Amino acid sequence: VCWGQVPGLHEQAEWRRRLTPAQFTILRQSGTERPFSSALNKESRTGTFVCAADNHPLFASSTKYDSRTGWPSFWRPLPGGVGTRTDWEVGIPRTEVHCARCGGHLGHVFDDGPRPTGKRYCMNGDAMLFRPA
Repeated sequence: VCWGQVPGLHEQAEWRRRLTPAQFTILRQSGTERPFSSALNKESRTGTFVCAADNHPLFASSTKYDSRTGWPSFWRPLPGGVGTRTDWEVGIPRTEVHCARCGGHLGHVFDDGPRPTGKRYCMNGDAMLFRPA
């Protein structure tokens, strides 16, 4: 079930019921967790990282790498996993990454990642769940 990017009052209450306070702050209010606070930083098993709000597949574990930034990082999302939009929140343009299905905020993508894409999808661990293969 997904209610879109700008849910009304009823939907906001439903998101609050379904998500932890940290997940709600990140996914529905574009918050950011503290660096190095996510257990997903050390997740190295084979599997899929999914949206914590709606279980939509986002990233394959084979694209995860240690960016040394303190957030789970990936060099490529799964096809149809994420969407992007320009974020001006800090006064300069950044590329925000969100779940392609529910619109939940996941993090940002930068052009300083490894080959083959050169991208660093810097994600909030609380915005995702890990599903082992």
